Amino acid sequence: MNAPSSTSLTLRDCALAALARQFPDSEQAPAELQLLHRSRQALEGQQRDWLSGARACLETPSPVDVPLVRLARALGLTLLEQLTIALAAAVEEEPLVGRVLASLQAPTGGSRPTLGLVSIAFAEAAPPLGPSPLHTLANGAALQSRLLSRLTPEAPLAEQALALPLPIYLALRGQEASWPGTTLGLGPYPEVLLPDSVLDEARRHADTLILHPSSALQLRGGSTAELRTVATALAAALKRHPLFIETDRLDALGPYLQLHSLLPVFCFELGPGERKSVPPLPFYEGPVLLISGSEGNLEWLAGAMPTWSLPVPGRTERKALWEATLGDAALAEHLAGTHRHRAGRISHLGRLARRHAAMQGRTTPEERDMVAAAWSSDAGGLGALAQALPDRISDEALVANPPLAAELQALLLRCRAREGLAEGLGASATTRYRTGVTALLVGPSGTGKTLAAGWLATRLGMPLYRVDLASVTSKYIGETEKNLAQLFARAEHAEVMLLFDEADSLFGRRTDIRDSNDRFANAQTNYLLQRIESFDGVALLTSNSKGRFDPAFMRRLDAIIEFPMPGPEERRSLWLSHLGEGHRVAPKDLNRLAAMVELSGGHIRNAVLLAAVLARGEGRPIEYGDLLKGFASEYKKLGRHVPSELREPGTN
Repeated sequence: MNAPSSTSLTLRDCALAALARQFPDSEQAPAELQLLHRSRQALEGQQRDWLSGARACLETPSPVDVPLVRLARALGLTLLEQLTIALAAAVEEEPLVGRVLASLQAPTGGSRPTLGLVSIAFAEAAPPLGPSPLHTLANGAALQSRLLSRLTPEAPLAEQALALPLPIYLALRGQEASWPGTTLGLGPYPEVLLPDSVLDEARRHADTLILHPSSALQLRGGSTAELRTVATALAAALKRHPLFIETDRLDALGPYLQLHSLLPVFCFELGPGERKSVPPLPFYEGPVLLISGSEGNLEWLAGAMPTWSLPVPGRTERKALWEATLGDAALAEHLAGTHRHRAGRISHLGRLARRHAAMQGRTTPEERDMVAAAWSSDAGGLGALAQALPDRISDEALVANPPLAAELQALLLRCRAREGLAEGLGASATTRYRTGVTALLVGPSGTGKTLAAGWLATRLGMPLYRVDLASVTSKYIGETEKNLAQLFARAEHAEVMLLFDEADSLFGRRTDIRDSNDRFANAQTNYLLQRIESFDGVALLTSNSKGRFDPAFMRRLDAIIEFPMPGPEERRSLWLSHLGEGHRVAPKDLNRLAAMVELSGGHIRNAVLLAAVLARGEGRPIEYGDLLKGFASEYKKLGRHVPSELREPGTN
């Protein structure tokens, strides 16, 4: 395109000069007629007539016409269409132009140009051998692309009024305006610090998109902020700005993208097995980005579409991200080695940790601030599907016999070493190795399974969430799988531990298909088995019996830990652990209780709490008689009789 000329002549002047021919001359010229005469005078001394002036404006456009002329070349707009657009833009900013049109179109027309008026006034600008000017406009790119919209489509064609959508008008004037259902740039999402490997991969993808400008690329990940930051980096490599699209109303969006040199980024949230076609963008020629979670499939009708799943950064890159976020090299080294956080999560937790440290009067965050940040962040909305269990479980609170303690310690080591565990091993071990850990804790109620899960989460420094089955399961087909997909995706992103209590209700055996309910139940189980196997995190399941699980699921488990009923030694430790130091129970009485009262840890806890209520009611420490009442209450719940040796005097 030639450089803009210094002339003040514009397409608006040429359009108004053409309209001036529709008005009769009058000595007592109204204001609107004076406007037309001024536009006609602007041509004098520069061009022969309005048509030659309009053609000159295309050759050397004035600054105000440059966006329209560039868009016209991209969309293939005719001179007739460009004059119509220039007139429609003039109506938006000059009330007198609207009065001119109202006068010319009276009594049926209004203050916006109609197809009939412009096809007559600008007829000489239409191709001489083509269709009529009216048909040229009706079938032209300006209307087809919705660059011009018909305000009264039910009216006869010649009487249909034309207007520019507000964002299009502002873009033609060099102004930014939001498009409904879209966000220009990151918007409310914070920018995420990306590792160098992701930035390098973004540049490589950008180079490919430059070579294939009409292609698409799908980005998958669990963090919206991280996905949008990567999309922004890709757009920058393409020398564009990203426009994030969350609407199906795409009318006129193609011209809007062209005017602002934007990169369209479609945002999707799909469920398991859900398929969606990416809507076309008429009159846009360029690359397209798509961002989504880990579930579902997108179809790009224009051809093949590569997918880039954002990876978990390696330990070295995680350290660099933590150090840049927190400014503490030692803490960064520790966090990178103990947590497999993604870039988006590191950025989010870093901001929360700095805020928490500032609230405590400290300038540099510490590990306790990171723990507080992990709990206060709600794990990306995981609280809607699972219940947080924030209690920290100390080593002293977990009472287990030596074999059980050894198995729990082995599971702890397995979780800590899950990243890079297969390095240096043989091909069979490294093939299809996954970093997730899934363990089943089996045993009678009250034997400490949930407590052990809390202990493990405490030692690993991971928030623990117990899955709320009522929130996850649904009677509607496909909703349970969708909820589970969100559950696992959010847990992976936040790196939290999931606890499935009474897990056999979800992971139970598949049944023979007798009706449609069996079919859907089996499909749900199949999805759950596949998803738990690919889960990149730590998941614990509890049950009273492992015989209730599907055999195909059992082989997917990394560990199965049996929680037996406690023996006398463990029961004595449990009584002492619950009683603490402030009691008046003699060691011989504790030994008697431990030897004769066969209760699990959960029942012992209830018995001690009832004893504490009785003792505090009288303002004294717990005594042996209080414990007798407490364990008698638990025996009653179980439908068992209190041994005669332990009955209080005067009771049966």
